[in-house]
Amino acid sequence: MLDFTNVLAVDFCSQVPAGVFNVVSLIISGIQIVVPILLIIWGMIDFAKAVTKSDEDEIKKGQKTFIKRLIAAAIVFLVVTVVRLVVGLVGQLGAEGMNGSIWDCVQRFINGA
Repeated sequence: MLDFTNVLAVDFCSQVPAGVFNVVSLIISGIQIVVPILLIIWGMIDFAKAVTKSDEDEIKKGQKTFIKRLIAAAIVFLVVTVVRLVVGLVGQLGAEGMNGSIWDCVQRFINGA
């Protein structure tokens, strides 16, 4: 079954133009960069709104929201990095003895052609 899956992946990957791999990789990189920046900006806006109200409870609430968004931004950034690392490692392990495995196809989608 594993060989059949690899044959399907090789056939699929050979039919997909290189531009598709590059576009998907660009979208993944964009998510890795744009989403954390947006989360940080929204957190700063919420915190600034709380500071302008000059209410201690609102400032603490805004600070908690800002910290939660910073953590979420770090998680989004690190998840993409960890997925790239894991796929790269599994692709190298799977490449031993297999020419053109499904992991090669996944790596091309994540890292570009």
